[in-house]
Parts: sequence; structure tokens; C-alpha cells
Amino acid sequence: MTTPAGSGTGFGSVSWWGLSPALDLQAESPLVDPDSQADTEHGTPQLDVLLLGSVDGRHLLRTLARAALWPRRRFQFYVLENNLEAVARHMLVFSLVLENPAKMGLQEKSETFLEVWGNTLLRPPVAAFVRAQADRLAHLVPEPDRMAEQLPWLRLGTLKFRERDALEAVFRFWAGGEKGPESFPIRCLWDTRLRHYLGSRYDARRGVSDWDLHMKLHDRGARVIHIHEFRRWRDTGIAFELRDSSAYHVPNRTLASGHLMSHRGERVAVRGYWGDIATGPFVAFGIEADDESLLRTSNGKPIKTAGEITQHNVTELFRAMAAWECGKVAQQDPVEVLGQADGTQEPAAPSPESFTVHFLPLGSAQTLHHKSCYKGRFHLLYMACGMVHLLSPELGACVAPGGRLIVELARYLVDLRHEQLQGFTTRVAELAQAAGFAPEPGARPSETFARFYSVLGKA
Repeated sequence: MTTPAGSGTGFGSVSWWGLSPALDLQAESPLVDPDSQADTEHGTPQLDVLLLGSVDGRHLLRTLARAALWPRRRFQFYVLENNLEAVARHMLVFSLVLENPAKMGLQEKSETFLEVWGNTLLRPPVAAFVRAQADRLAHLVPEPDRMAEQLPWLRLGTLKFRERDALEAVFRFWAGGEKGPESFPIRCLWDTRLRHYLGSRYDARRGVSDWDLHMKLHDRGARVIHIHEFRRWRDTGIAFELRDSSAYHVPNRTLASGHLMSHRGERVAVRGYWGDIATGPFVAFGIEADDESLLRTSNGKPIKTAGEITQHNVTELFRAMAAWECGKVAQQDPVEVLGQADGTQEPAAPSPESFTVHFLPLGSAQTLHHKSCYKGRFHLLYMACGMVHLLSPELGACVAPGGRLIVELARYLVDLRHEQLQGFTTRVAELAQAAGFAPEPGARPSETFARFYSVLGKA
């Protein structure tokens, strides 16, 4: 509903980035039992994770980058999104991350990721990379054998045929199937969304940005987001300005999606920008850091901005994962290499063959339990705040006894007031209990995530 003060729908109907910091999913999962769940083919324990609405792959990337800190494990990630454009962005991100270091350096890779992930406009070289990758993926989607050979970490087999056809169409649009910026006029689309969101406050949008940042995001813990980067993103949709502002002029087609609208009494699909225009992509990688020096303050103000912290964190993630390609070139098991020195096996960085990402059909959350292969399978279930309504006893039946549930809370949704945030948290607890989960004993207090464990099947 639109009011004189605006629509109150800044989050949008499509999520392009998460509203919580990236998690190491191994740290959130039950401990490895070396005597059980051994993968008969590879001889290593396996971690099965179901993620609903993770949208940007941040949890997967952090988990894989930190895998060397844990006992060796194979990962099976099952990802369920509510739109195929999010699936396509997952595929593009992982294709970028696993790009051969000899073809793309670490800095170029991290900067390309940030622009594609969080900017409405791209530099021409980045746009050319997106077109090339999209064209490649568009040809691989309808050819499972070639995909299995070139992208061994990816599984699309559970998607319906029409979903795979639609996914191919998404990549063809990204690859430039419709020529010219007029096919996705993001500047106009962003401004239209902003006008609808702010209503009569549009002319005072700078003051609205300052209020939302200082009285909401800063008050809720995201103090490193700088006013200048937040204003720039609110005005233009460019979160990470890594070069001169004039370099960004190619529309980022990966942020396009379809939306059903009423036209002359009929429902028609309209392509546009239907994502977040209120919070921004700063929370996922930009408000926490393993290096505490990045979070230091001087005279009460952070010395680093969220953009700088994001770039550092993403670069370090990619640095950790770049070792995978080196290990692949060496064609030797890194565990064996580490164990040769003293005859023992130590944790080692995984290879691209040690994880698999399965994309599940849209809208399948309530039917997974009908398949025996999913019932009681998952050690960890992650749910984004926009997917909480899908938490049910049927979905809970897919989690193994003692398995964990993590729910992203709505802490950084600027449209929600404090009492609404409390109501959301209470509702999450109620849904979790009805689905067969109990609060995890000893879990660290958090306003960002709610943690539970499955009590189904326990005495």
C-alpha cells in the first residue's frame, strides 16, 4: 500500500544480497563424527546443508574458504530460491570464484565480484566478462554432459524442464540477447522505485538517507557504513565505487527480474528492478571482519568504511579459494601432502571436487519430505528472513535428529520498527517450535540469527 509518506516496501520483492553477515556453516553444524556418515566413495564425512533464500552465496563462500580450519569434510549444499535469476547469479558468482587464477588475478576477481553483486552500473570490462560467462552458461544449461565436465560442482538435475529453459533465457538476456541499454534502463528504474518508496519525502531523500543510516542501521550495529557510500547507493544504486564514477555506465543486467503486474485487467510479467533500495549490500561482508584492526575507531568513528571492509573480506575469501586451483594443478590430494611429513592427516583446503551445489525446484520447500532421499537428511537448515513463512513441520522432517536450524532475523530491515522486529523474532520461535525445533542450549545471544536444534526422533 502506498501512503503520502511512501510505500514502506524498500526491501522489494526480490532479494539480491543477504541482510546478515556471512556465516561459516561448519561452525553452526553438529560436530563431525568420524565413525559415521563416511562418504563411501571418497572416504570422508559429509555435511548436508539446505539453504532457503541465501541469494548471494555468501555463506557457501565463507564456509568453503574456512574449510581448512576444520577436519576434512565433503559438502553437499542444497539451495532453494524463489526466482531463477537468483539461481543464475549463484552460478555466475561461483564461475567467477573458480576462474583460473592464471586468467584473472585476485584483485580483478574481487573487484568484478563486488561490481556484479552490488552495483546497478558496471564498467565495460566487467560487463564484457558477464556477457562472456552468461553466453557460456546459456550453452551449458541445456547440455548436462558438458556441464558435468566443465562445472563438476553444479547440479541442476532436480530443476523442472521449464525452469531450465527459463534459466537459459535469463543467461541469454545477460549475454545481450536484447541489445542496448534501453532493454534494462536501470537509472530510470531505480529512480522510479525510489520515488514510489519515498513518496512525498523524495525531495528530502538525503535527509531520509541520513535518518535511516544513523537512527536505524547504526543503532542496530552497522556503524561502519559511511554516510557518503550509503547516500551514493541510495541515489544511484552504486555501492562499490572502485574507479572514477564516470567509468560506471553499463546497466548490470544480473539485477533484472520479472514481476507480475496488472495491466488493463490482465496480469502481465514486467522486467524491472524489484530488489532492495533501502538497506544496501553492505551488511553481508562489510560490518564484521576476522581482522579486528579493520573495526577500530578513532575519536568514536570507524577508521574503515563498509565498502573497504567488504573489499578486504571478499579478497581474503578469494585468496583462500585460489589455493584450490593450485591444488588442482598439482593433481595431488592436499591431505596426503600435509600428512606425508609426519605420517598424520591434517585439515587441508578443499578442492572444487569436494563440494557440490544442488539447486532445487522453485516452490519445493513443502514437498521435499515426500522424497525419501531428503527425509531426515540435512545436518543444517538455513532460512533467510524472507523465507520464514516456509518453516513448517514438513520442512522440519527433512532435518536429521539433532540437526541445526539457523534463521536470519530482520535486524537490518530499515522499514521495520523495534516492536516489529521483536514480533518477527517471536514469530520465528513459534514457527520453529511447531516444526520440531527447540532453542539451542548455550547458543550465543544474537539479534541477527536465531539458532535451534531438531528434537524430532529424540526420546
